[in-house]
Amino acid sequence: MTDRPASERLDLPTEDYDALALAIASDQSPVGIDAKKTHVVILHLLLDLQDRLARLEARLDAHD
Repeated sequence: MTDRPASERLDLPTEDYDALALAIASDQSPVGIDAKKTHVVILHLLLDLQDRLARLEARLDAHD
């Protein structure tokens, strides 16, 4: 867990922000983003984090 406040952890460099915004942008959406694509990206990242956490937990269990 980080000691940095959430506001700092959510602050992205402009280049990263622009790349992410472009990746989920949609001219057909009233809010300017493709909601389905956005959710798929979020779920993909969460599944990746879940897999990484499981591997870390397995490594810790192996040391017990």
